[in-house]
Amino acid sequence: MADWFVNTLRSYPEIAIFLSLAIGYWVGGKSYKGLSLGAVTATLIAAVLIGQLNISISSNVKSVFFLLFLFAVGYGVGPQFVRGIARDGLPQALFAVVTCVYCLGAAVVAAKVAGYDIGYAAGLFAGSQTISASMGLATDAINRLNLPAEQTKQMLDAMPVAYAVTYIFGTVGSALLLALVGPRLLNIDLVAECKRYEESMGGGKRVGGDGTGWHDFELRAFRIHPGSRVVGLKATDAEALATGTRVFVERLRRDGKIIEATGDTVLMSGDVVVVAGHREVLVELIGPLAEEVDDPELLAVPIEGVNIYVTNREVDGKTLHELSPRPEARGVYLQRIVRGATSTEIPVLARTELHRGDILTVVGRKQDVARVAKLVGYADRPTDVTDVAMMAAAITIGALIGAIVIKAGGIPLTLSTAGGTLIAGIVFGWLRSIHPTFGRIPAPTVWFMNSVGLNVFIAVVGISAGPGFVLGLQKLGLSLFLWGVFATSVPLILAMFTAKYIFRFDPAILLGCCAGARTTTAALGMICDIAKSNVPGLGYTVTYAVGNTLLTVWGMVIVMLLS
Repeated sequence: MADWFVNTLRSYPEIAIFLSLAIGYWVGGKSYKGLSLGAVTATLIAAVLIGQLNISISSNVKSVFFLLFLFAVGYGVGPQFVRGIARDGLPQALFAVVTCVYCLGAAVVAAKVAGYDIGYAAGLFAGSQTISASMGLATDAINRLNLPAEQTKQMLDAMPVAYAVTYIFGTVGSALLLALVGPRLLNIDLVAECKRYEESMGGGKRVGGDGTGWHDFELRAFRIHPGSRVVGLKATDAEALATGTRVFVERLRRDGKIIEATGDTVLMSGDVVVVAGHREVLVELIGPLAEEVDDPELLAVPIEGVNIYVTNREVDGKTLHELSPRPEARGVYLQRIVRGATSTEIPVLARTELHRGDILTVVGRKQDVARVAKLVGYADRPTDVTDVAMMAAAITIGALIGAIVIKAGGIPLTLSTAGGTLIAGIVFGWLRSIHPTFGRIPAPTVWFMNSVGLNVFIAVVGISAGPGFVLGLQKLGLSLFLWGVFATSVPLILAMFTAKYIFRFDPAILLGCCAGARTTTAALGMICDIAKSNVPGLGYTVTYAVGNTLLTVWGMVIVMLLS
């Protein structure tokens, strides 16, 4: 039975991936006294153990899911990235340079103190900093040393062994240090800081709304008694009696029948009318003057909240005060206006002008929302369908751009396909926020790409590196692993304090900056998971682009320094 199981996993390595995910998500979901491994770490550990069965998996599997993950990260933070780069871009780039110097210095110190040759040193650097691309440049640099062929071969063979031993902690240790140790070390409440940051950027949750017991707008039913001042009035005339606010008669029950109200509907004695408006208006203004009726069927008014993209030239430059009396605007409430490339939220005031390109969040009956959408522009209704064409095209474009290599003084500079995909996600996520006529990716799909994309990548890494990890430990002993821990931990600890006390980054993005400068995507996944927000990703983008290039180049530099 055991032989059959092992042979099956070797024949069908995709089963090993799903087994790693099953164990990882199950174990990662368990906690003890508030501490949990998390899905990322648990998946990697499970994959390393399964990898001892010598299962071969194509690296293309890892690459595909890695690109999905990076695109989802960029797509999620794209709407806020323009403001982030405008405010923090240059400091983040400089911080990434400093962090990369820390990473190189720690690896050089470890190699010299431990007495490792150039091959082990290059592998230790690549593994501890999880930058496998650096081994390509290190290989070229070693080949250019003009050493005897046997010595060159020994160095090149030593490199992947050292990489395998140090890579495991380079991935897991970075995630644990940044996501679990970092907030405690720096005294940061990551969840609270991310929530505050979202609110400051106009993306925080409002008081009330879905998931809470308090709502700004309400529906209440009132009976019209004989002699009431609204008897015989059209709905629009009755609504105008509530000066200084907007209330609407949505529907009524007359002679036992439910009637959908329009502006011309005449109110009669005995009608039970459903009135929509601000809570305080219904409670304080109408409530004391009318008899409230509990009529669940009548109150079950179908309503929706929709984002409307302003495209109509007719409303461009008009104020809300000018537009509100129009028949098309009856029955809807404007909750929010977002404007411009920076997705800036502007106040909803009577003299606020609408501009083409604005995004309005309106709430009302479906027929009322459809009417105002026709007046204003394009209604961006929620859907479960993903714009796969846009997503695939964006990843293709980003990866192609990232694959371009430019040589400066003989040094190859590249974003890599990963970096290009991340930037593509940012760009298309931002474009989606300011032009929501294309590119929709529902939140559950973004979560799947984020979580499962990352963990499939981690599973393949663990399964592939598992045998080499054990082999390296047997050959070199525990010392190489411990020096890898040193080379991983010291730069990250220094980077965290540098980010807080020298660069003074916002606590919400600080750890994301550290993860990006070290290009540790597993750490970013854990940070975002613990923060319950994608805000840390705002610090990841600029620093990742710089860190990915420098850390790759350091593969050549470390050979030059130690040769």
